[in-house]
Order: sequence, then structure tokens, then C-alpha cells
Amino acid sequence: MTTELVGTDKTQEPPERVKAREAARKAWKTIHEKRVRERIFLTPSLDLLDGILQVSEKTAISTLRTSYGKNVICQFDKTPANICCGRFWELRWGFGCPFDCNYCYLRGTSRGNMRPRYIPIELVLKALDDVFSEESFNDGKPALFNSGELSDSWMNPRIMIQIVDKFEEQNKHRLFTLTKFGSKSEMLQLLLTKKRNQTVTAFSVNPPAVARLYERAAHPPSERIEAAKCLANAGYDTRLRIDPIFPIEGWKRHYSELIATILTAFKPNRIILGTPRGLWKTIVFAQKAGVDMSWTKYFAEGETGWGKKLPFHTRLGIYRFMYNELEARGFPKEKITMCKEETRMWQDMDLPVRQLTCNCYGDFGGHRDIPR
Repeated sequence: MTTELVGTDKTQEPPERVKAREAARKAWKTIHEKRVRERIFLTPSLDLLDGILQVSEKTAISTLRTSYGKNVICQFDKTPANICCGRFWELRWGFGCPFDCNYCYLRGTSRGNMRPRYIPIELVLKALDDVFSEESFNDGKPALFNSGELSDSWMNPRIMIQIVDKFEEQNKHRLFTLTKFGSKSEMLQLLLTKKRNQTVTAFSVNPPAVARLYERAAHPPSERIEAAKCLANAGYDTRLRIDPIFPIEGWKRHYSELIATILTAFKPNRIILGTPRGLWKTIVFAQKAGVDMSWTKYFAEGETGWGKKLPFHTRLGIYRFMYNELEARGFPKEKITMCKEETRMWQDMDLPVRQLTCNCYGDFGGHRDIPR
């Protein structure tokens, strides 16, 4: 007589082994779907994805790619729903910043590593060639590429000027550069050698009193304004970013004088305003770096859709003051905007709420008005 041993049937695996295999299968499916989202160019019928993605996922994915050149060019789409900023294109040519400002969000983004690092320029230029030759890129509309989101755009002028000149090979898309370099930098010398039509130049400025507190390694505000003036006079689309605005003692006087200095020198094509923002990673890595953390004392308790901010009524008072100062000196209201602000701020300011309209985008990408 044969005795049957319970558990020797190989088709009846132990529950823990079944669970482990199922977990591994789900993990691989997640990885595979992510790769599909990043790499595949979807056909209108989405036949290529049948059996891989759920219908709801297919509907959510754009019919166009959102990254090029192994993420050298990426679409940023993580803006919280209550913040009036939309998707934009990042040009990830470099990471970090030599200026190491106390409040800089790159501390968190780079996990404390502010040392400048660069993507090989040949990979950057190849990614741009791919985009420029793709007729359906950005739904066929002109795009503005932000080169100053993950670094100072001009921290390596010899690299950036190659990118600037690459944009001159076409006349549809434009490059946005943002910097705290000034008139004594190589950046200015290179840009003034000839006029480039496809590059927007922007400068981040604060009053000298704020710069001395939190922007000690950056070029002096007066030199940044002088560089902006030179480029504007040379025909460049030149913009200024007064951000973050700190309500230090006597802040109204400091920022009124800054506005007067700017508008006496030249008229920017646009001025973007912003108040301090403190993402939790930014604060953690700023503390680890041992910088002066007094910039965090202005924050209210709790967080908005973009980290900690000043109390709402304080921000509202700052924006009203800045708008009034600019308009009083003849600067057009429609050329002023606010960075990473809540919808309710635009509404309380009695301004049309526009998505994808700010210093970085301008008229590129369109906008969506939200009814009051």
C-alpha cells in the first residue's frame, strides 16, 4: 500500500512563496508601466498599450512623450491643484548652484549637494535635436524651456552658450535662463557678442539688505540689474524676478527703493513676484548645512500646497504693496505676476487666474482662466 504524504504536491506551494511571487509580479508590472510612460510614443488608438495599462491610466497619459534624452528634457507636472502654476518643460543640463543661498529649494532637490554638476553637453544637444525635429512635441505649439529650475542657468557660461546657440538653429521654441550672475560675469560678455532671438534672459534680484542676509555669495543686486539693463538694451527679452520677498524690518522702504532702481535703469519685459517658500526637504538640508535659518521665522504654522509660506494676510499685503509701487511708477499691471501662489490669492488680488502664465512661460503653452 502506498502512503500519500501531505504537502509533497509541487502544485500546492506554501502561502508565503505565493505571496512573494505575486509581490514580485506587481513590482515588475509597476516598473514596466513606468518605463512605458517615459519612453513610448503613443498612437492615437493606444493599441500598443492594450493589456498593459488600465483604461483610466490610458486616458490620463498624454499622447505625447514627456521626456527626451533620458530625462535631459522633462515635463514638470507636480504642481498642487490649488497653486496657479502649470506644467512646464525643464532643460536638465546641470544641477546645483555655486551661490548657495540660505533659502534655496535646490538644497532639498539635491539633498544637500549644491556643488555644480553637468550633463555631458553632447547629450543635451542631442536631446534638443530630438525635440526640435519632433513636429508633435508640445502639441505642436511653441515651448519655453526652463534651464534655471535645477541650477543657476549661467553657472558654466561655456556650456550654456552652446545651448543658447543651439536654440538659434530653429525659430519655434525658446530658452529661458535665470541667474544671479551680474555685469562682471562671462555670461554677459558671451551674450553681447551677438543678439540671440530665441533666448529669454531673467535675473533674480532682492534689495541689498536682503542679499546681505541670505544671498551672500551671489553677485550684488546692482550688478544683476546692470547686466539685465545691458541685455535689454541689446534687444533681449529680459525679465526680473523679485522673489522671495522677505518682510524684514523696513521692508517697504527696501523694496520701494529696489523698484525705483530697476525702473530707472530699464523696463523689464515682465516682473514676477514671490514670497518665501519652505519645502520640508529645503529646511532639513539648510539646517544640516549650518546656514542662517532666520529666513524661516516668517512662516506660518502648517503648509500650503507648496510647503510653508508666510501667513496669507501677510502675503496679500506684500503683493498689494508691490503691485501699487510698480503701477505708480508706470509699470503695466498685466506684466506683473506671482510665483507659486494659491488660486485664492489671485482672486483676492482681483486678478484673472491664469494657469501656465508666469515669468517662465509668458504666452507659451496658453492659459486657463478660473471663474471667480
